[in-house]
Amino acid sequence: MKKPELLAPAGDLERLKIALLYGADAVYIGGAFNLRANADNFSLDDIKKGTDYAHKLNKKVYVTVNIAMHNKEYEKIANYLKNLDNIGVDAIIISDPAIIKLAKDTNLQIHLSTQASTLNKEAADFWKKEGVSRIVLARECQKEDITDIKNNIGIELEVFIHGAMCASYSGRCVLSNFLTNRDSNRGGCSQICRWDFDLYDGKKHLKGEKPFTFCTKDLSMAKHIPKLIDMQIDSLKIEGRMRSIYYIATIVKVYRQIIDEYCHNPEKYEYNLKYEDILRRVANRDSVTQFFDGNFGKEVQYYNGRQEITNQDFLGLVLDYDENTHLAKIEQRNYFKKGDKVEIFGPDKNFQFTIKNLYDEEKNPLEIVRHPRQIVYLEIPQKVSVNDMMKMC
Repeated sequence: MKKPELLAPAGDLERLKIALLYGADAVYIGGAFNLRANADNFSLDDIKKGTDYAHKLNKKVYVTVNIAMHNKEYEKIANYLKNLDNIGVDAIIISDPAIIKLAKDTNLQIHLSTQASTLNKEAADFWKKEGVSRIVLARECQKEDITDIKNNIGIELEVFIHGAMCASYSGRCVLSNFLTNRDSNRGGCSQICRWDFDLYDGKKHLKGEKPFTFCTKDLSMAKHIPKLIDMQIDSLKIEGRMRSIYYIATIVKVYRQIIDEYCHNPEKYEYNLKYEDILRRVANRDSVTQFFDGNFGKEVQYYNGRQEITNQDFLGLVLDYDENTHLAKIEQRNYFKKGDKVEIFGPDKNFQFTIKNLYDEEKNPLEIVRHPRQIVYLEIPQKVSVNDMMKMC
């Protein structure tokens, strides 16, 4: 059985390292010409650092160059691609066909972005002939579409398995540009689809109990991972380059476990419902299967408002651990105190304990940790490692 690549987002070097540490086989990052203008995008120097780090782990880095290009950017992108080639990134992700011609002057592998909205085998065949080596399928593909493309076109396929969805075909929305002059196809989406709206019937204002919205629920394919593996999908992709290290670590670890458990023993595999609880708790929107199984009616969107509550579970990041004293050095991320029952999780561990002994940076006793990114020490009964995380039970 072929084990698919688990591909994770990384908004900066810290998140790149966390994603790879927690089980991703590859990461995708944004540089100078991508569709996350508001993210902490990578400089060429950071791309090199990230690529070197990944290659030491025998893992890969893909760089998004999926902007809709204007004439004035043509030469700039040509030079940029040569720099990426010299750095040694494993592939670029593009949507503008003009970039294919430029990329052919390099050794870069070309992956086609979901922005191209590839939904059928004819389109897939066209892009293959143009020189694309992998297609990131439109998130609107149903399993029959994916199977048809996979069975008829000899090309690598990448499928989104988790994260935010667009209200339009894979990001082809023009509402942001129309209402705020921020172009979603140039990296400036203002997420109009998540706004609340007044609803009118002609000039009559229709008032309901809640504001009208058409925001989509998030995507979660956790229970369908075995089907995607059986369909021989090459790469399973997580959305979220602007998400936190806690989100990235949690989501990557869950999907790593699901993939490994199924591939290890598919005949005896049983889907563990606890994974859904973990995935649901780390996000602030409901998640559903969306288009894969044909269920894309009113149940996959919010039409009468919604409440997005910021998750406060992430308590701290492990910076160091002394095996002699059992004291862990923690960088605080949310309020916690003595007596709290907490959980430590890392790439290879999960355990719970109650905080009994807590100290400030000078080792003075503490009762409460309430200052952002405060450095503290606490006694942890089991060994922990750098970049393990602490969360509320």
